[in-house]
Amino acid sequence: MILPAVKLGTLALRTICKPIANRLKKEAGLHPRFRQFIISIAQANHRFTTTVQRRIYGRATDVAIRPLDEEKAVQAAADLLGELFVFTVAGAAVIFEVQRSARSEARKEELRKQELQVMKQRDEELAREVEILKYKLEELEQLARGQGLAGIINFRHATSGQGGKARPS
Repeated sequence: MILPAVKLGTLALRTICKPIANRLKKEAGLHPRFRQFIISIAQANHRFTTTVQRRIYGRATDVAIRPLDEEKAVQAAADLLGELFVFTVAGAAVIFEVQRSARSEARKEELRKQELQVMKQRDEELAREVEILKYKLEELEQLARGQGLAGIINFRHATSGQGGKARPS
């Protein structure tokens, strides 16, 4: 019952985070300090990706890279921020689901271990009972051999007279 609720909750969280990410994108360019911060992040990202692309295509990497204009940098950083937010929420949901699943598996494994322990104890008890019965059977056989044929007949009569129970020796 709880599993569908958890899955529905994570789906709702992912759905809600997209409008929040869009709101973050809009607000990112309005605050002056934050705007400068994200512009510097966007410029650094632009330099990094351009350098990597140049290396991949075999072009010169020591050439100066033109910075993005301010509006493109704000838009790129806002997009990056929005995607990072969505990715973080999705990653947190996945981590939560994995941990929940691991806890569930651990509980199941603990129950299996307990059941196995109970079965082992029962097996040991049965083995002890079998040994006791073997020992009693050996005693009865020795007693019967010692008394001969008449002893067996008397033993049968003695047990039938006591409701099927043997006399203590």
